[in-house]
Amino acid sequence: MALKLRISRISFKQELKIKNLQDLRIFVLTADTGSISAAARMLDLSPAVASVSLKRLESELGALLLIRSTRSLRLTPVGERFLAAARSALSGLASAIEDISKDRQTVRDHLQISMPSDLGRNHVLAWLDEFQVRYPAVTLRTHLSDHPADLYRQAVDLAIRYSASADSGLVALPLYAENRRVLCAAPSYLARHGIPAVPEDLARHNCLRFRLGNNVHDHWQFIRGDQRVTVAVTGNRVSDDGDAVHRWAVAGYGIAYKSMLDVGSSLATGRLVALCPEWRTEAAPLSLVCTDRRQLSPTVALLRDHLQRCCQTLAAVWQDGTSTRDM
Repeated sequence: MALKLRISRISFKQELKIKNLQDLRIFVLTADTGSISAAARMLDLSPAVASVSLKRLESELGALLLIRSTRSLRLTPVGERFLAAARSALSGLASAIEDISKDRQTVRDHLQISMPSDLGRNHVLAWLDEFQVRYPAVTLRTHLSDHPADLYRQAVDLAIRYSASADSGLVALPLYAENRRVLCAAPSYLARHGIPAVPEDLARHNCLRFRLGNNVHDHWQFIRGDQRVTVAVTGNRVSDDGDAVHRWAVAGYGIAYKSMLDVGSSLATGRLVALCPEWRTEAAPLSLVCTDRRQLSPTVALLRDHLQRCCQTLAAVWQDGTSTRDM
């Protein structure tokens, strides 16, 4: 780690780059104790290593800092002036590290969060409101889009994502790993066009499709026992916004294949009906994603726990609602 020092009234370069902070620490402790051996013991080093460190520091500065013999050691005039600058630099660094440590223990953060449009608009925004009521010192900036944010290039700290890839290089914290897609439609659509009994019946229905980039999600997968079925669906409506697909389904325009977390409330209230329930649908685990584990501050940990609880509550509402209607 390179440290720049500015030292007044010294004949050598005023801006210095110290490559090793340990060299500065050894120099300051040697000056304080009057002994290289004593400084080395305080840092759990050998006297030889400490001596090499001081020589390296003097070489980088191009100046003699200490006059030493086998029995005595004293600072040169340049060494006395440099000692004040070295103390100031180490003190400032220690203060900055302490401030960062305190910040990591305080629920005070500015977080920029990306989230999918449907879940974000209809649920996550309200969940974040609850979080900020509990922790008012937290500042949030939200980005709602079904186009995945580039966490390395965009000003985004965290992203809520479905099916976060384990090999993407990102850190993924599970929010609701059990989430799956649900085949669903409004009662009004089913009254007009009938209820599909098996996934293959979807070929005769108007299916509401989601587009991500140039790819349209039009091959819907289902599993029952050892049987695996992939149905190529068609329809007259495609959108790159998951909330739009949800709204079309509720309005009775066709059949959707949506995340349970997206449509759980609509299923619980009967605005949508789950179809082909005996078939297992595609997994869509929800995660909180970031680029580096060092971003996992206490605030992020609290937010993750809050979002987990909210997802579980939403899932329970849907499950309770479907159980009630089945009775």
